[in-house]
Amino acid sequence: MSTVQDPQTRYPEAAIVADEHVPAIHIWRDFAATPAQLFRAHTDPELFARWIGPVDVGADITHWDARDGGSWTYTARGSDGREDFATSFRGCFHTVREDRIVQTFTWEGMPDGVALETMTFEDLGDGGTRLHAVSLCDSFEDRDAWLRSGMEVGVNDGYAAVDRMLADGTL
Repeated sequence: MSTVQDPQTRYPEAAIVADEHVPAIHIWRDFAATPAQLFRAHTDPELFARWIGPVDVGADITHWDARDGGSWTYTARGSDGREDFATSFRGCFHTVREDRIVQTFTWEGMPDGVALETMTFEDLGDGGTRLHAVSLCDSFEDRDAWLRSGMEVGVNDGYAAVDRMLADGTL
């Protein structure tokens, strides 16, 4: 798949694509939601903790300040809560507005690796919204390590949880 999006294509599941020219990962996903609902899912810490990551992993938000210049930290834990299944993530919010979030992202397992992430929420005009996320990594090696990590499981499980929250009215 090209990193140039076909406006006629629909993304009921995440399309995850490595950019051919820069060390970036593109993710497209359509939701039966408004841009405001997806924005809340990404900026409200209680909602975020309910959907982020694989279905068998929970998120403990330890710091969350979703505003321009704010920052965030959370720890992902296995569903049984065992410490040996814990891993932490952190970042800084650069731009926080209803149609766009720009933030950094660091996994504590690779503390020198910082990705710049841009998420846009595009109103499709039919009651749906397209999320387009771009993660610009430090290197092609780091990008490829992310892709080999099984990230697609967490992305797809998380977005399926967003779908469930939309369906049951909690989002």
